[in-house]
Amino acid sequence: MMTAALAVAMAHGAIAQDDEAIRVRIVTAETQSLTVDLQLTGTIEAVDSIDLGFRQGGRVTEVSVSEGDRVKAGQALARVNSVQQVQALNVAEAGLTAARASEEQARQASERASAMLARGVGTRAARDQAQQALSQAEGAREQAETQVEQARRALEDTVLTAPEDAVIASKDISPGQVVAVAQPVLGLATLNGLEAVFHVADDPLLADMQDQTVRLQTLDVTRPDMTGRVIEVAPLVDPETGTVTVRVRIDDMPASTVSLLGASVRGHIDVVMDEGVVVPWAALMRQGSAPAIWTVDDEDRVALTPVEVAHFTDDAIYVSEGLADGQRVVGEGSQLLYPGRKVRPAQEVTE
Repeated sequence: MMTAALAVAMAHGAIAQDDEAIRVRIVTAETQSLTVDLQLTGTIEAVDSIDLGFRQGGRVTEVSVSEGDRVKAGQALARVNSVQQVQALNVAEAGLTAARASEEQARQASERASAMLARGVGTRAARDQAQQALSQAEGAREQAETQVEQARRALEDTVLTAPEDAVIASKDISPGQVVAVAQPVLGLATLNGLEAVFHVADDPLLADMQDQTVRLQTLDVTRPDMTGRVIEVAPLVDPETGTVTVRVRIDDMPASTVSLLGASVRGHIDVVMDEGVVVPWAALMRQGSAPAIWTVDDEDRVALTPVEVAHFTDDAIYVSEGLADGQRVVGEGSQLLYPGRKVRPAQEVTE
């Protein structure tokens, strides 16, 4: 039979055991923004592009460029057969030579008629007739000049030239091919900037993406990462692809743009989704079927506190309700805890 003295001694021993603090890792909950690394995959394109086609249709006789070539303004890129245009120009130039000769003869005749009238040996009617013939000859000469200019322009139109400094982005032409007037045969990428173009699934996060900074990582070209800025988020979904087009203007333009055109690129955008009180994964416990966390009060005693988890990340959880900013919680070492148990930080050493 247990004596009163023994019972008192055991009670004091239990209290002493309960008051002995267990060492755990104590962390301070902090309110943080939840930032998500939104990753997009697309291609690099020129900010401006030009589709070129011949103004004169015909059979292609020469193509002097390939995809990726850098060209100068005015440089000849391709030609179509120009035999008819050359013949037309020769005929027009011959007609102009004849018109100029006729004009010179009419001018001489007008000058003689005017001189004869001045000497009193000619008639006013003869002078007027000579002046009228000169006017007709001048008109014929002007018409012949216009025909020569048209024929020369038609000959020039058989040569496809670069309108400005650019890079050949696409080529759909080869010698022997018959092309129509204005049929696109060459695509040029201008040198005034590059952009990354992404086609992504529609998402509410896109609404706040305008002007966001984007880190760009090339996938099939070895070069340092670049940065850009979102300049356009298409307001409508493309009905053919079911995606939204996002355009990112590249800020740090590389010295050579040729190797980057058409390259695959991955864009990283830090998107702030929400805000919550952050604690480590290991702090998460369960009370019944609901999540809970061991909180530490001012006397270093713990209590199992129900919480609502808003988001999970790789190494932490975001609590939306149940915790306050700056509140102390047990991060690790909760296996032997029970409500009211006294704890101390694991780094403390007993004297």
